[in-house]
Amino acid sequence: MKLKSIESFSTRNLCIVRVKTDDGLEGIGQIAPYHANISALVLHQQIAHHALGKDADRIAELAEAIVTAEHKFPGSYVCRAVGGLDTALWDLKGKRLGKSVCELLGGERRPIEVYGSSMKRDISPEKEAERLKRLQEKHGFRAFKFRIGNNFGGDVDVYPGRTEQIVPAVRRALGDETLLYVDANSGFTPSRAIEVGRMLEQYGVVHYEEPCPYPWLEWTKQVTDALDVAVTGGEQDTDLAQFHRMISMHAVDIVQPDICYIGGLSRALEVARMAQEAGMTCTPHAANLSMVTVFTMHMVAAIPNAGRFMEFTVESDAWTEDLFTAGFEVRDGKVAIPDDPGWGVTVRPEWLENAEYRISEL
Repeated sequence: MKLKSIESFSTRNLCIVRVKTDDGLEGIGQIAPYHANISALVLHQQIAHHALGKDADRIAELAEAIVTAEHKFPGSYVCRAVGGLDTALWDLKGKRLGKSVCELLGGERRPIEVYGSSMKRDISPEKEAERLKRLQEKHGFRAFKFRIGNNFGGDVDVYPGRTEQIVPAVRRALGDETLLYVDANSGFTPSRAIEVGRMLEQYGVVHYEEPCPYPWLEWTKQVTDALDVAVTGGEQDTDLAQFHRMISMHAVDIVQPDICYIGGLSRALEVARMAQEAGMTCTPHAANLSMVTVFTMHMVAAIPNAGRFMEFTVESDAWTEDLFTAGFEVRDGKVAIPDDPGWGVTVRPEWLENAEYRISEL
């Protein structure tokens, strides 16, 4: 089962990867969204020659070997490209064995409880609260995440007082039974993050994501140590050594690897394993309705230390519409894992036909 070819189908926002083996089987995966056309070039120029001709079944070993081989280019683009290859190989393995990926990992296909994840800051607290309430009534979400602070804002909010306004507004609208998650997107210094965190605790918020700039683990640890609300982070990180530091120093309470950012399912599973050994929860990041949501559904169905809820965006992105032949529907706060082997989804042929095509082959 040697890897014979690696194909990419890319737009600026998305890149689907297809792999084929010498016995004619194939699998599909995806590179992380955003500037995906650049990552596609990295896939063919830096990654493919390490993988072609290799055993398609030794997925984790191959992914880590490639990251090591490209050690002079650490970080995002290499890991994104490796993630496209890795996820396509998992799909291929599932199809070969007639099993879903979660079943390959020892899990079972089941409905996954999800939290509704808002991506908006350009919305008033009142309108956001009303919007989340409508979504709850329609889809049965039992938990929501919404935005506080500003993205890498340096303690400067979208406008003065918005953070202090939106938390009580959402709590009033959704009631005490709904779990509230917030995301600061690296918005605060430690002192401000702790001040905000104590306000969050008063309103029963249970998840405080990325309160400080994510590279500064020492800052985040100050917040974690000072608060009772669970501090979370890790979505941006691509280095397993950084995750080891994050976990060993308990900089966060919950780790959040993104399967597409970190370099694929294999490396995300390694983070989950490290967290499990430390007695920590792993709640992967999955912020859009591309294949990353599918990957994450399979992962959380299989790992023993997954959080109760998986992230599921409530936004509609034009670039993910019409990607699959069948979409996802939230019913009673849950999403079903697709039935077919591998990832269980099919990318629309017309989407592939309209994308930029490249191939690397033996």
